[in-house]
Amino acid sequence: MLISQRCSFFKRGDSIMEIYLFFLFATSAVASAVAMITSRDTVNSALFLVLNLVSIAGVFLLLKAQFLAVIQILVYGGAIMVLFLFVIMLLNLSSEENLLNRFSAKYVVGFFLGVIVLSQLLYAIADFTGTLPNFSPGIEQVGTVEALGDELFSTYLLPVLITAVLLTAAVVGAILIAQRKLTGKENK
Repeated sequence: MLISQRCSFFKRGDSIMEIYLFFLFATSAVASAVAMITSRDTVNSALFLVLNLVSIAGVFLLLKAQFLAVIQILVYGGAIMVLFLFVIMLLNLSSEENLLNRFSAKYVVGFFLGVIVLSQLLYAIADFTGTLPNFSPGIEQVGTVEALGDELFSTYLLPVLITAVLLTAAVVGAILIAQRKLTGKENK
């Protein structure tokens, strides 16, 4: 029996590469989460958290939720992780040993090859046992930027406009307060 006849993913038109990428991202997310928890060095834990967040963004992309993937990278992978690393460096929680002295390319290559082999093994087991999930055809349009924009500017137009007015008022208020403090210091 052919794989395309047994696997429900192929009936949807997904390629085998998408399935392999899903298992790669999922396995990488789980492995980096375990490594983050078990690592004794705080900087390494923060870097494993970045790898975890990027892996989850990859899963979002494969699920055709582009907006969530971009927000995952920008907000969590970017801004929050910069804040975490700033606090770690400010508190000087890491050891004084240089990270690059312990870094070796063979460990990175070995890690990614292990993740790829584990992903393929998990896919083969899931395909053999028939536990691969079925998705409805309408699910592909749920997380796209177009679907989100349609909902925001049709169903939720009034709350979006109220939020925009409140945020604009808050920015104007902050500027006025800052100007008063500056002119108050100049007069004294």
